[in-house]
Amino acid sequence: MARDSHATKARLLDAALTEFATHGIAGARVDRIAEAADANKRLIYVYFGNKEQLFDHVMERALAAGAESVPFDVEDLPGYAGAIFDLLSGRPELMRLVLWKQLERPAATPAQQEAYAAKARALAAAQQAGRVDPAFEPTDILTMVLALSQAWFAAAGGPATEPDGSAWDARRRSAHRAAVVEAVGRLTAPPAPPGS
Repeated sequence: MARDSHATKARLLDAALTEFATHGIAGARVDRIAEAADANKRLIYVYFGNKEQLFDHVMERALAAGAESVPFDVEDLPGYAGAIFDLLSGRPELMRLVLWKQLERPAATPAQQEAYAAKARALAAAQQAGRVDPAFEPTDILTMVLALSQAWFAAAGGPATEPDGSAWDARRRSAHRAAVVEAVGRLTAPPAPPGS
């Protein structure tokens, strides 16, 4: 029975991710989530509470999976930005989920605040050790690294599209990824020693 409940919860969370990424919190419907998960709608409330709480579970699960598949690496910020780009360009529904969160539930949870603060502390330590340019505040660097790795999604004309509306081909996507990695490298590289 416990295995069945675990599998049902996973199906509900997967279906909810798709629903929330497509419709946001206000537009999401628990009936559609339950139907897509092949589960009783009542189980959503039993397992997760209300629709907003279900969204929070989905968001935390997505962030935890993202952090696991793309761990923060203060020693290779360009590589970190490239890995975020790879994850989000391969799974654009995750980026849409984040955008809905920012629109409908902008406050960060304590866990999200601490994760961000831990990255900023690591950046500050790397700046003090001379491994990252100290010209910007650690939180500004982190914000810019994240923004550069996600910029393709918010660009005018739609995410990763050509002027005619077609999706970027592999060559164009690769070129943009290289530009992201290069930009982060330039932003974060420690200054050259005087006289070099």
